[in-house]
Formats: sequence, structure tokens, C-alpha cells
Amino acid sequence: MDDASPSQSTMRAGRCAIVGRPNVGKSTLLNRLLGQKLVIATPKPGTTRSAVLGVYVSEDPPTQIAFVDTPGLLRPRTALHKVLVEQAELGLTDADAVLFVTEAPADRRGRKARPGLNPADEPALAALDAVKAPVILALNKIDRLQGKRLLLPTIEAYQARRPFDAVVPVSATKGTNLPGLIAELRQRMPEGALYEEDVLTDRPERFFVAELVREAVLRHTRKEVPYGAAVFVEKMDEGRLTRIHATIVVEKDSHKGIVIGKGGQLIKTVGTEARAAIEDFLQRRVHLELWVKVIPGWTADPAKARKLAVEAEA
Repeated sequence: MDDASPSQSTMRAGRCAIVGRPNVGKSTLLNRLLGQKLVIATPKPGTTRSAVLGVYVSEDPPTQIAFVDTPGLLRPRTALHKVLVEQAELGLTDADAVLFVTEAPADRRGRKARPGLNPADEPALAALDAVKAPVILALNKIDRLQGKRLLLPTIEAYQARRPFDAVVPVSATKGTNLPGLIAELRQRMPEGALYEEDVLTDRPERFFVAELVREAVLRHTRKEVPYGAAVFVEKMDEGRLTRIHATIVVEKDSHKGIVIGKGGQLIKTVGTEARAAIEDFLQRRVHLELWVKVIPGWTADPAKARKLAVEAEA
């Protein structure tokens, strides 16, 4: 006899947009929910530039959730910022539920953490004002809390800003409370299936290859270089050895020198790290060649920003 209740044995599937300000752990959370690395994640703002779909699948209970990771919502100051906000708002389209991610208050540089709503979340919260779908608050990074005294006042402050349909404190890095988060999302998904069983994402391999190269660039450069860096794949020939030719775009000649490094050492490090990540992602051997190209002021040009940051084209 099957002890499962009808609600637990019914397939539920739908789309869930993950939104929030930069650097609250949205991409890390998605990777943890999927059980594998799909999107790049670094401590630098603006790491996520495109709305990326990743499909969570479970058999018990039968569930498909098409998560859409979005760029951090902030007040746009440049053409690139505007493109990122457009991508984030695009992720909200046709969502069956929205997961709003913020971070738990924590001590910083000698300052004692205070409970309450973080003012930096306001642009992201404002984007939700017109959303009709259920919105769930994920209070991330609770592993940093020294005590639980800050948790309840912070939740109350966010609930006062807007009535969330559910609040789930989580830790994306530790995996804390993620089953509970999935349960809250599942009950808000429509009945039925969306995809075949083996679908993980709607993006081509070339997109993720470019992103893994950009992640390596972000990890090894500082100041304004990461913000003005983009990557596009010029050629990708598959065989026993996948040969990839990719170009790193920067805004200034000085940035090109930084990315290449003294005697070509930095770009060699970037290439070695990116190749290992790409081989792990593709599950096959890779030969990677990198070039660096200067496109002056591309982040200030709306057309170039859209092509390089979102479409990954030269």
C-alpha cells in the first residue's frame, strides 16, 4: 500500500526566479540546490550578467523547478548596469514563484551587526512590487550568525516591507534548510511536468565555457578590471580533444597588460584554471587558447554591453 498522500505523489513543476542585490549568494544557492556547479560565483559584484536557467529535479516527491538565476538588482549607473537590471527583470517574467535572497546580518570590520532591513535591498524589493506570483524570502548566510537574537527582528523588518508568502533562513554554503526551501517552493508550483528528465539548462555549452573563463579572470584581477571584462568563444571544435579559442575583452590597454601579466604569467594562470574548470564541466579533455582584445568603453555603450555581457558576441 502506498502511504504517500495525493499531494506528495503528484508531479509539480514550474519556474522560480531567484532575485536579490549583488553578492548575497544567489548563484551559490542555485549551484547547491542543483547539486552541481552550473553558474559561476565570485565575491565580486556583477559576476552574474545573464538570466541562467537551471532545472532542479526530484523523484520523491516528484518535482521540477526551473530556477532562473538573475543578475543582482541595483540602481543602474552605467549602460552595463541597465543591461543587468533588464536581465534580472526578464527573469521575473512568467515566474510561478519568486525567491528573494538577502543575507543575514553579520559583524563587519569591527562593526557589530544590527538586525533589520538592509537599505541596499531596496532596489530589488521595489522590483517585486508589481509581481503577482508568490514571493519567498530566503535569508542566506545564517551560518555567519553568532546568535539567533538577530534573526527574528530581521525577518520582522522584511515582512513589514512586504508580506512574503514564506520566510526560510538558509545557508547556501552549508546546505542548511534547503529541503525546507524546496518544500515551500514545491507547494506553489502547478501540477504537471515542464521538461524531459535529463534537461538541466537552456544555455549552450559555449555560454558556460565563456563564463568559466571569465570566472578565472575575475578571481585573478582586481579593481576595475573584472567589471570591464567579458569573454566570448570564437571557435569550439569537438573531437577526442575539444579545441576552444576564446577572447577576453577589456576596456583599456592598461587592463590588457594586467590580464596578460608580466611575461604572460597571469593569462597562463587564467588559462590553466579555466581549462580545468571547463574539463570538469564538459567531462572531456580540452585544449584552450586565449587572446585579449581591447574594446574601449564597451560598458558605457548599450549595444556593446548587451552583446558582450549577455549575448557573449564580439
